[in-house]
Amino acid sequence: MQKVIIDQEFWNLFPAAQINILFVDGIDNHDTTLSIVEREKLLTEAMETAKQLYLNDDSFKDNPLIDEWRQIFKQFTTKKGARASIEALLKRVHNGKGVTPVDPLVDLYNFVSIKNGVPVGIEDRDKIAGDLHLGLAHGGESFQPVGAENDDPARENELIYYDNDGAVCRSLNWRDAQRTMLTADSKKIVAVMEAINDDQITRTNDAMKQLANLIEKYFGIKPTGIFQLTKDNPVATIE
Repeated sequence: MQKVIIDQEFWNLFPAAQINILFVDGIDNHDTTLSIVEREKLLTEAMETAKQLYLNDDSFKDNPLIDEWRQIFKQFTTKKGARASIEALLKRVHNGKGVTPVDPLVDLYNFVSIKNGVPVGIEDRDKIAGDLHLGLAHGGESFQPVGAENDDPARENELIYYDNDGAVCRSLNWRDAQRTMLTADSKKIVAVMEAINDDQITRTNDAMKQLANLIEKYFGIKPTGIFQLTKDNPVATIE
């Protein structure tokens, strides 16, 4: 995979949006100085920040950040129950379940997602067939969700990340495909962050800088490329 392309159909829906892209090559998710104890501390820090900044309403669904993303999801076709990935994380914090360590890279992107109140997704670039697109589904694009045994195809006019072999992630960052998911063996990754308005763009830019710095700090690798895609600049290319 060498390119991330945001299709015109996305910009027709959200002309003021920005999609942030980060490429990293040669990462080793088995070997890092980030211990599980430190990962737990980072996640706790992020959750405490989220409680102060984003979760100070008694009603979760009426929370401004949550309601904003729910309104965004009404602009395209979704499967019943589809929500922005940040909603799922913040709901765990709101309900007192919390977010626990998974593996170093997942924990870092969960940290920046929760701390900044933005959706984040990471895929294994070696598993993506051709270029990665974000656009409207024709309907029927093959998609096996993480942890599922059966195919659950995309719906017509659903916003999806897709490649030559089908959907990679459905309803923006709602749900990942088993086929391209990040694992401990992933070496080349692409991170994506969506922002639809100015406030989201500010927080997403901060989150991307934090993620890049944390990857360099704990994995000893600088990102290969960081991009801010807009309707006038809709393609990110990595050599």
